[in-house]
Amino acid sequence: MKLEQLIGEATEYDKKVMLEVKKPKSWLKSVSAFANGVGGVLIFGIADDDSVVGIDDVKKTMEVISEQIKVKMDPTPEVLLKAHLVDGKEIVTLEVYRGEETPYYYVGEGNYTAYVRIGNESVMATATDLKRLVLRGKNRTYDSLVTDYSFDDYSFSKLKAAYYKKTKKSMEMKDFESFGIVDKNGMLTNAGALLADESPIYCSRLFCTRWNGFDKASGVIDALDDEEYTGSLILLLEEGMNFARRNSKKMWKKESDRRVEYPEYPERSIFEGLVNGLVHRDYLDMGSEVHIDIFDDRLEIYSPGGMYDGTLIQDRDIDNVPSKRRNPVVADIFSRLDYMERRGSGFKKIMQAYEVEPNYTEDKKPVFYSNATEFRVILKNLNFTDEVLNEKNEVLDEVLNEVLDSGRTEMEIKVIKAILSSPRIKQKELAEQVGISVSTIQRTIKKLVKEGKIVRVNGKRDGYWKVL
Repeated sequence: MKLEQLIGEATEYDKKVMLEVKKPKSWLKSVSAFANGVGGVLIFGIADDDSVVGIDDVKKTMEVISEQIKVKMDPTPEVLLKAHLVDGKEIVTLEVYRGEETPYYYVGEGNYTAYVRIGNESVMATATDLKRLVLRGKNRTYDSLVTDYSFDDYSFSKLKAAYYKKTKKSMEMKDFESFGIVDKNGMLTNAGALLADESPIYCSRLFCTRWNGFDKASGVIDALDDEEYTGSLILLLEEGMNFARRNSKKMWKKESDRRVEYPEYPERSIFEGLVNGLVHRDYLDMGSEVHIDIFDDRLEIYSPGGMYDGTLIQDRDIDNVPSKRRNPVVADIFSRLDYMERRGSGFKKIMQAYEVEPNYTEDKKPVFYSNATEFRVILKNLNFTDEVLNEKNEVLDEVLNEVLDSGRTEMEIKVIKAILSSPRIKQKELAEQVGISVSTIQRTIKKLVKEGKIVRVNGKRDGYWKVL
């Protein structure tokens, strides 16, 4: 057998030059991680540079491996030991199957330690990892657990409206039960709590920010627009999309027979990315929430929790990522409402929506990134170019120079600068930024409006300031 074939057959693998008999933890932590994850293979007799070193006594090595697993693993995972002849030398493979009785612990020095796989490393499981593994060992998921919240104490108008729009039928109690929203005793599951209009799950929130520039500290005013949403997952999805629409633009060009639109971001891509973030996030991570961050050149969707199987999305083929659902009850409900598909094609749809846009180029391809604790979808602004950046800077410099040369007071200059950087800034935020009282800001704005220097566009509540 060829070494390339051996490695190619394993989704996850570790290479060991030899079996370290006196330091079993060095390889048993990988056994723990593989059993707690999607499985994997340990290959003994291979160096890090893939050169075949071989094992001197294969029979003895296999006996030690088998004995150490029985003594130092709890519970004992299901494994398969094999000897192979590669390049004229014998090596040993230890295939570890995905376990069903998680967590699988390494027992040593009087301690029980569970490991998980992150990328190509086996790392100690965190408290959150252990909670997740315990649930898996009980064949349960977070969203299926029954809560202390009574169904009668909550309303589901958003869910009912979405269900009626899809089916033209009203939701009945039997539907709530079949969806996994409520148990036979009338108590909500976590899925039900996440879909209630006034969701009692505190960490189920969506933070949306339109930043000024290319990072989170780029200008006089850091944020041009920001909102925080709480409530039903359906409300978070709707409001997140509204925020993205409000903070993105479309260019257009009229041709002989039609008008061609050039959006900054394909709406379908934002939708699929946000659905992924809300449905597949790790709700056991109580200290974080889903974020939409819009910068001049990109839109990022962040959600707590890496890939459910412990792999890294940047190492996967986006066209062939299998559907592994961290929250299957919520995912099934979103599938029934036509918000997503069960086949796990969301990433492909994000890519396809970009590729059909008339101004798409390869350098604008969406980026997917994950690690142990987070997942990010990075959507490039299709209309952003170096020319756009230069034009923006030139216009801003020109306007600021005119302001500085116009005989304005220091206070008026500060207000105009702040409005230029953040057109949607509120008077209270403006007062804090400039360092004066709200009443002084109001008088200054009133004077500038009267003199025709600034104007309010689209009303007081949802509008913005424009420097004339």
